[in-house]
Amino acid sequence: MGSSMCLLISMRLLFFLSIFHYLNSCSSLSTQPLCNDFESFALLQFKQSFKINVSASSNPFAYPKISSWNSGERNDCCSWEGVLCDRGADYVIGLDLSSSQLYGSFNSSSSLFHLVYLQKLNLADNDFNYSQISPSIRYLSNSAFSGQIPPEIFELSNLVSLDLSLNLLKLQKPGLKSLVENLTSLKHLYLGKVNISSPVPHTLANLSSLKSLGLRGCELYGEFPMEIFKLPNLQLLRVRDNENLTGYLPEFHSSNPLRILCLSNTGFSGKLPDSIGNLKPLILFDISTCYFSGLVPTSLGNLTNLIVLSLSSNKFSGQIPFSLANLTQLSVLVLSTNSFSAQTLSWLAKQTKLTILRLGETNLYGGIPSSLKNLTQLTEFAVARNQLTGQIPPWLGNLTQLTLLELGINKFHGSIPQSICSLANLEDLSLAENNLSGRVDLDLFLKLKNLTELQLSGVHLSFPINSTFNASTPKLKLLVLEACNLTEFPTFLRSQRELVFLSLSNNKIQGQIPNWIFNIGKQTLSLLDLSSNFLTTFESFNHTPPILPWDCLLHLDLSSNKLQGSLPIPPPSIAQYIVSNNKLTGEMSPLFCNLSSIVMLYLSHNNLGGMLPQCLSKLSNLEVLNLQGNNFRGILPEIYVEESRMIAIDVSYNQLEGQVPRSLSNCTMLEILLVGNNRFSDIFPSWLGKLPRLRVLSLQSNGFHSAIGKPESSLDFPKLQIIDVSFNNFIGKLPHEHFQSWTSMKVANLTFDKDNAYMGVVARISSASYRYSNDFSYTLEMTNKGIMTLYEKIQDHLVAIDLSNNKFDGEISEVIGSLKGLHLLNLSNSILTGPIPS
Repeated sequence: MGSSMCLLISMRLLFFLSIFHYLNSCSSLSTQPLCNDFESFALLQFKQSFKINVSASSNPFAYPKISSWNSGERNDCCSWEGVLCDRGADYVIGLDLSSSQLYGSFNSSSSLFHLVYLQKLNLADNDFNYSQISPSIRYLSNSAFSGQIPPEIFELSNLVSLDLSLNLLKLQKPGLKSLVENLTSLKHLYLGKVNISSPVPHTLANLSSLKSLGLRGCELYGEFPMEIFKLPNLQLLRVRDNENLTGYLPEFHSSNPLRILCLSNTGFSGKLPDSIGNLKPLILFDISTCYFSGLVPTSLGNLTNLIVLSLSSNKFSGQIPFSLANLTQLSVLVLSTNSFSAQTLSWLAKQTKLTILRLGETNLYGGIPSSLKNLTQLTEFAVARNQLTGQIPPWLGNLTQLTLLELGINKFHGSIPQSICSLANLEDLSLAENNLSGRVDLDLFLKLKNLTELQLSGVHLSFPINSTFNASTPKLKLLVLEACNLTEFPTFLRSQRELVFLSLSNNKIQGQIPNWIFNIGKQTLSLLDLSSNFLTTFESFNHTPPILPWDCLLHLDLSSNKLQGSLPIPPPSIAQYIVSNNKLTGEMSPLFCNLSSIVMLYLSHNNLGGMLPQCLSKLSNLEVLNLQGNNFRGILPEIYVEESRMIAIDVSYNQLEGQVPRSLSNCTMLEILLVGNNRFSDIFPSWLGKLPRLRVLSLQSNGFHSAIGKPESSLDFPKLQIIDVSFNNFIGKLPHEHFQSWTSMKVANLTFDKDNAYMGVVARISSASYRYSNDFSYTLEMTNKGIMTLYEKIQDHLVAIDLSNNKFDGEISEVIGSLKGLHLLNLSNSILTGPIPS
């Protein structure tokens, strides 16, 4: 949001600069000259080589300037719109066709190059269909050119303004350093989205005339030269969307002319200097999604000209300064996702020009003060993920400009005020996960015809929902109704053909999944979560097993239902597929081998059986495979290709046999390997010691045998912290040499009991408009104090060894005493002798 606002204001500044330069040039003309026939003919030829296409320009005020050019006025082309002629001469020196809706190819034979006296050319905001850029062109932003920026441009040593942004261009050989060293008169340089792929040269700080520098999304890296911030005339600096670009803010002097400073989505870090308050001209300050930390200086309150302030997604701490109350010109204030200390909203109210206010995840508490009634211009009000209490104030319904209202994941209580349902402009509403009481009629929200996102999780919706749907029913893209006490699928969903995210999990929906649900977002749906309901079957299917039809589905969660029948086959687009804890039967179809994009596959705790398809080796993107608690038999396929991305494998509690596949040695990312409670017959897989990230290894209750022996290297199993080889047939001495190499077990974690971190993976998906993430914890079953215990979540620092119920003999070496991090140690039911080491 902050980045787009930065771009909008910068584009407006560019627009006014262009108008200024053009009017300034025109003002020098005392009389209007006539251009010669040769140049008139060249301009008309240029006009005929293009079509007018409204979509070729993004400016809402664009129009075809060349429509005024015609042969009837052939001898007076200097009067044509966009054409500038030299005073006292008869030739064209300037051409401004920016935002003229031109579409077509632009090549080196263009008649435009017959204008040999041309000095200024502006073709920005047209669509030249990715033509190769000509060396003669100087001002071509957002015009669909491609290729390397030609070195001839570097020869224009007197050039004061260069804008090649928003094209598929490269500036590499020669690069930015050469451009800067040659174009020493530059005042305005815009290269946004040009592929530069280099550090920012220190020589940029030598361009003392530079007023505007736009290097957005140029794949810059290295440390940004601090001297550039101190350029005496620099008013606009935008380097956002360069994730590998690092840097720090300098001390600022009161003479600094900066008006727009945009560093969002970069690697900038450190603290904000108190001297930031010296930048009195600043109207836009956006450092969102960086790595800044420490306190936000109170001197920010001195920047009374600020219109946009975005500090979101950093690591700021301490209080939000009360001095921000002085920023009465603010239109956009975004402070979300920081580590601020607890405080109320009392410092807000004077900023009556605010249109966007985002304070999500900023540790706010208390109620929403009535003084916020004054913020009548608000279009976005987001305070989700805080500790806000009290009732949702009914006067929010008076903020009639609101398009976004996010109050979710707080501690609000009481009923939902019906006034919210009168916000006719509302597009995004989240009231999820509060302590709201009373039944709510969902139809109230369906009257908001502009609504595209609705999150009501934890709200007790009245049911059955007698929803009628017609042309005015909102076309939702995101709908989250988790734990809403639903007992059937809401009928209004039949009309929803544009959904991207749909979650109805943790309800009481029972029976069949109706056929009509497959028409919901058939070409748009990215996420579908129906988990933790009482669903039993699909209503009817022409295929057995069912083949699910959504073209773009990335995440499907049907877990913790009562689904019966064959395992449904997701579409090829699927990345995360979860059907654990159901009653599915039959075999795993070979069609699963076509899921080339799949990352997470959870089939655990069903009644699936048969042999695992050997062709699973094609799933090169797979990171998590969980087949626990089924009846799969035969051998575990050689399914892991070289450079495998596999992080976790759980095939425990099946009927697999044979050896542990040696191809697991390719899984250098592997952290969890659980093969317990099968029928494997093998020696101890010491070759797994080469895996640099392996943390948990469970071989329990199989037919592993022979002596464990010595590790191949003293560096084996460097990260191992849980090992369970219980209930096997191992013999010989305890593996003392292994104890010596298990270095991760030698560090005592004194904060273990207070640590809430668990081993697992984070499932992330994103579409064009939405992002989703969810934590999936690993599970493990181990014997603790003689009782088989299920760890539904494995604490991140748990350290455990279970060697019990084998045939180990001899003494316990004192080496085991070096494993100071141990929380669980089980050596029972073997034939050990001698003293127990102190």
